[in-house]
Amino acid sequence: MAHVRVPFRPVAAATALSAGLALLTGCGGDDSGKAGAEAEKADKQGPVVVATSSWEAALAKAAGAKNVTSIVPASIKHAPDYDLKPSDLTAVADADYVLYASFEPFAGRIKDAAGSKAKAVEVNLDNTPEKTKAEVTKLGKAFGTEQAAAKWNATFTAEWDSLAKKVKGTWPGGKAPVVASQMFTTWAAKLAGAKVVGTYGPEAVTPAQLSALSAKKPKFVLENENMSTGTVLPGSGAKQLNIVNYPGADLDLLGVYRKAAGQMEKAFSGAGS
Repeated sequence: MAHVRVPFRPVAAATALSAGLALLTGCGGDDSGKAGAEAEKADKQGPVVVATSSWEAALAKAAGAKNVTSIVPASIKHAPDYDLKPSDLTAVADADYVLYASFEPFAGRIKDAAGSKAKAVEVNLDNTPEKTKAEVTKLGKAFGTEQAAAKWNATFTAEWDSLAKKVKGTWPGGKAPVVASQMFTTWAAKLAGAKVVGTYGPEAVTPAQLSALSAKKPKFVLENENMSTGTVLPGSGAKQLNIVNYPGADLDLLGVYRKAAGQMEKAFSGAGS
């Protein structure tokens, strides 16, 4: 009977090789663990949201999105005037969601750049509380962050009520101030509980409008800082407050309401009776 040679050394070598691979894996030779951790981190951050301006971005943040960027710099007063750069469109292509407003002239290019991967969502930009909360709720449903959106809406309602109470406490002579308001800043008049005797815009006030508005003797003019054409009612004696609609670089939408409330409190308290 022939002797059968047992391949001892090859088996030992294979065993050693397996052990070495296991050791390398434990030392980070395999990037699967790292990739998994990065994927988990990305999952926790939620969808990648690219917004055309800080206003849409702030609404996304309020709705619970954490990975949010804005294309138009917050320093640009009138976002629709911004000229898109090729790098802006590249950022859009990498997004999961792209938020835009219909009145923005580059909305079409933004949607085209989004392609088939990103979902383009039209956002209604209006700082009235009802519409703000409606947009936050809508975006929360889209992002799967309904609870965060509902929590923000509750915080916003409480903040609005608190600010309104403070502003009303500074009414001149205890009476609702009489104001003229640009059509996109009527939310500020509502926050103040003011009496709106006329609205104008978004175009510049015509001589006929100037005469008509001045005749109603508003004590204050709530101008839209982001679309301002200068002094609205020159020679009328009305004090003009330039109200900002767009959030800053911090994307804090509540900051817009706090700033407007502070402006009106200061103006009303210094107006006397």
